[in-house]
Amino acid sequence: MAEPVVIGTERLVLRDWREADVEPFLRHTNTPAVMRWLGGPAKPEEAVERIRSRVMRWQEERGFTFWVVERRCDGALLGFCGIKIADDEGAPVEGEYEIGWRLREDAWGQGYAKEAALASLDFAFARLGAPRVVALTVEENAPSWGLMRRLGMTRRPDLDYVGPDWSEGPVIVYAIGREEWTARN
Repeated sequence: MAEPVVIGTERLVLRDWREADVEPFLRHTNTPAVMRWLGGPAKPEEAVERIRSRVMRWQEERGFTFWVVERRCDGALLGFCGIKIADDEGAPVEGEYEIGWRLREDAWGQGYAKEAALASLDFAFARLGAPRVVALTVEENAPSWGLMRRLGMTRRPDLDYVGPDWSEGPVIVYAIGREEWTARN
């Protein structure tokens, strides 16, 4: 079992998952608005299985995952953000470190995603020694790729691909390398 991860920021705590997190996470994030660019809300049993068999398994096996994001002032579960290994089979970024986030709708527009993502990128470069971190979305998801740009990531059309779980069009890729991250921070 990997060492527990707890990353603190000014307003947030990114931490490992507990079984008790699954229900509130899905209640707040498996909604039409949040899942708009991810194929829509999943059936509840499929959503639970995805969290347990993927996100919680990555935590156990690798020591990093898309961690739970809690608001420090009240302990509210806002969503997830973190690092995983890109796993779309045959994708040009397969096997690379990937950053991702999903926050509940009432947490949007308050800078939480950027705060959590900056902490996650710090973890990827400082603790994991990542040479590069990628982020994935679809062209229509302007809020997501807008955040990628604000994080200092660069659009990489040469790495775009058609992914098996992306129903909203081709996957577009943004990336940032360790040297670029270090120079900015």
